[in-house]
Amino acid sequence: MPETVLTTEDLNKTFRLGLKRRVVEAVRGLSLTVEKGEIYGFLGPNGAGKSTTIKMLMGLIFPTSGTARIFGQPIPSKDAMRSLGYLPENPSFHEFFTPEELLWFFGRLCQMPSGVIADRIPMLLDLVGLQTFAKVPLRRFSKGMVQRAGIAQALINDPALVVLDEPMSGLDPIGRKDVRDIIFRLREQGKTVFFSTHILPDVEAICDRVGLMLKGELRAQGKLESLLTAHTRAVDVIAERVPVQLAELLKARASRTVPKGDGFAFTFLEEGHADEAVATLAGAGARLAQVTRHRETLEDLFVRMAKEAGQSGVGGKVA
Repeated sequence: MPETVLTTEDLNKTFRLGLKRRVVEAVRGLSLTVEKGEIYGFLGPNGAGKSTTIKMLMGLIFPTSGTARIFGQPIPSKDAMRSLGYLPENPSFHEFFTPEELLWFFGRLCQMPSGVIADRIPMLLDLVGLQTFAKVPLRRFSKGMVQRAGIAQALINDPALVVLDEPMSGLDPIGRKDVRDIIFRLREQGKTVFFSTHILPDVEAICDRVGLMLKGELRAQGKLESLLTAHTRAVDVIAERVPVQLAELLKARASRTVPKGDGFAFTFLEEGHADEAVATLAGAGARLAQVTRHRETLEDLFVRMAKEAGQSGVGGKVA
C-alpha cells in the first residue's frame, strides 16, 4: 500500500467580509490524499479556494472545521513543519540578500546546524542553476531567477514534502522547463511534490495525479489517464472513393466535412456515430485512409467541469 504523506478530511474555511460580515465559503468539504513520491497537481480557477487551501496546509490560516495531516502529524505542528518545504506564489525576499545569504537565513530559521547549511548551499544552488550567482544581490535578479532562489530556500531543510504555489508563474518557456526538470529531480530523490499551477500543459507533462477545485469544492481527483481516457472529444474519419449519396448522408451527420484529395474528412462528435460511419463506408466499398480519435485533454476536462459547475470566466487564468 502507498504511504500517505498529506491528507485532508472534510476541510472547510469560511470568511466574513465587509461591514455586513458577508459569509464566504472559500473551501467546502475538501478531502484529498497525496501519496509518497508522487507529483500532485492542484488546479482551480481564480476564487476556487486553491490558495486558501495551501495557506491552511502551511498553517498560515486556520480551518473553520475539518482536519489536515502531514505524515500523520496534525497541521499546524512543529513536527509537521519539519518535514515541509514551501514556496509561496509571490515570494518576497530582502533584496540586499545574495542567494548564499538567503539560504543561510532560512537554514538558521529552521534551526539547522551551521555545518549542514554550509554543505547544502552549493548543492541547492547547483540544483536551481544559480551557482554562478551565489554572491549577486537579489535586487539584480529577474523574476525567474528569484523564483529559482525561492525553490532553493524551500529545500534548505531537506523536506520530504515540497509545496510549490504557482512555481512556473511568469516564467518563459525555458524557465518553465527548468522548473519542471527540478521537480522531476526532486521525485527522483524520493521527495513528494504538491504544486499548483495555471499552466495546464505542464501539469499533463509532469503530474502523477491531479485535483481539480471549483467553487471551493474538489470536483475531480485521480491519475490523468483515468480522468481523461474515458472521454473522446471527436473522431476524424478520412475516406476516399465515397459514393455521392453516402457522402451527402454523412455530411448531414458529421459536425464538419472537408474535401480531402479524392475523398472527404468527416468529423464526428459522438464516437458511436463515427463507428457507424466507418462500418457504412467499408460496406459501400469506400477506402478508409485514416480514423483518428481525439481524446479529452486536461484543458477540455477543466473547461467541461467548470461549465457543469456554472463557473464563470473559465477562459481566464486558472489559480
